[in-house]
Amino acid sequence: MGTGGGGYSGGSATGVNQPLELGYAAGATDTGHEGGSGSFALDANGRLNWQAIRDNAYLGIHEMTTTGKALTEAMYGVAPRYSYFNGCSTGGRQGLMEAQRYPRDYNGILSGAPAIYFPQLQMQSIWGSVQMNLAGNPIPACKLAAATSAAIAACDTIDGVNDGVIEDPRRCTYDPKTLVGTSPSAECGTFTQTDADIIRKLWDGPRTPEGGPLWYGQSRGADLNSLAASRGTPLKPQGFAFTVDWLRYFVTEDKQFDWATMTAEAYQHYWDQSVEEFTWVIGTNDPDLSSFRDRGGKLIMWHGWADPLITAEGSIDYYTRMSRRMGGAEISAQFFRFFLAPGVGHCSGGAGPNPTGQLDALVTWVEDGKAPDTLNAERRGTGGAPNRSRPLCQYPLVAKYRGTGSTDDAANFVCTSGF
Repeated sequence: MGTGGGGYSGGSATGVNQPLELGYAAGATDTGHEGGSGSFALDANGRLNWQAIRDNAYLGIHEMTTTGKALTEAMYGVAPRYSYFNGCSTGGRQGLMEAQRYPRDYNGILSGAPAIYFPQLQMQSIWGSVQMNLAGNPIPACKLAAATSAAIAACDTIDGVNDGVIEDPRRCTYDPKTLVGTSPSAECGTFTQTDADIIRKLWDGPRTPEGGPLWYGQSRGADLNSLAASRGTPLKPQGFAFTVDWLRYFVTEDKQFDWATMTAEAYQHYWDQSVEEFTWVIGTNDPDLSSFRDRGGKLIMWHGWADPLITAEGSIDYYTRMSRRMGGAEISAQFFRFFLAPGVGHCSGGAGPNPTGQLDALVTWVEDGKAPDTLNAERRGTGGAPNRSRPLCQYPLVAKYRGTGSTDDAANFVCTSGF
């Protein structure tokens, strides 16, 4: 079993612990650099180090895999019968990259919250901070949290169940203008029209100076403070650390670059440069998985709908393009299954039940030929015991309450095309 990393980190030596406990030979790699900084992208002369960038983007994981298989065979005298990859976030992206570039490496790939469309993702991650900076209007954490709570309250029951979770945020059209003039607390201050306009932009996603859409925004119900935090005295917007590194070490090749100097036009320029210069190496958005399919590979991708760092709509976008390229949903489902987890944050957490047993479902699919129609999801209470369960349905299906029985029991839900 190969393991992945997070952020700019290719992986960690401790990543092998869980698969070892499960009985697998396991591998991990730092993909050529230590730590989580993006500074590896520049060489000693301050120029792009394309070899290091390729190592981090795709070569490191592939070399880990080929080396790991060779070592396993040397030790046990037989090649691995099955090989799996398991990762989330950057690890999820690495898994998809393996299927796209090296389809013979793995029989099964589990890809959680994948950081695909990496150049768009990096620029989207600083969109809110740029808008606050341009407007001279940093928004305190209490207001952003109040906006998220208001959206959940407004859209919670669209699916017919009151559970503190927005089942499908795309159906939620809550407008923060209703907050103008209200105050979450005396210390937080009163919502202004500018506050509401910026919060709406966080949900709508990045746009050109003329207003044209560039990418998806954060989902209603996700923690807005994860990307658009403001701190300090006086209050100032804080650029998302990974994107600050992206701009300094990848895009501008200037270690001292100050993101706060960006105008709307400059943001558009760096957006275009990011996509044009780096998609080929780290975009991980090739929809053609025919080689992976043809050799019998299976892939499960899942994403939390309340992910505050990587919008689930990026995964939806990729799945839709891949499915279309591979002959439609029915045909692509023979090797690729995609599940959304309502109310779940980045790789785990959140108010919604978290997926469980994904790896077991993948192994069963690969080794026994039984594809998962649903994934199990559970939310656990303070004592650790499950207090809510739900089925996670194969996209685009959603879990609908049957109308009788406890809404905390997965048995009382059915996967359907609509609420």
